[in-house]
Parts: sequence; C-alpha cells; structure tokens
Amino acid sequence: MINSVLKWSGCFLVIAGAICTSYRIDPLNIILLNMASICYLSWGYRIKEWNQVVVNVVLIVIYIIGLIG
Repeated sequence: MINSVLKWSGCFLVIAGAICTSYRIDPLNIILLNMASICYLSWGYRIKEWNQVVVNVVLIVIYIIGLIG
C-alpha cells in the first residue's frame, strides 16, 4: 500500500511541478519537483530499484542548486 501511495504521489507532484514550471511559478515548481523526487527516491529504495534511487538523488541535488542559485 505505501509503495503505491509513494509512486502515485510522485506522479501527481511531477505533473504539478511541470505545470508550475510552464507558468513560471517559482519557487513552487522546484519545491513540488523536489517533493516528487523524494517520493520516487523512497519508492525506489523500498522496491530496491537502484536506478530510480540514483536518478532521484541527482535530481534533488539539481533542484536544490536551482532553488539556492
């Protein structure tokens, strides 16, 4: 159950982040995309899908740099 919640929450957060990016709603887009990455990172770790873990760690770092910079 928790895996499904993490996976679908990540999906909806990515869509919301993309919408905010297209309308240039900053920094909400970065926050939503970070939240999505955290969901997918947690889900990837729980199901032992290491490519998801690596991709989302890198995305979180990129988003944080974008938020600070």
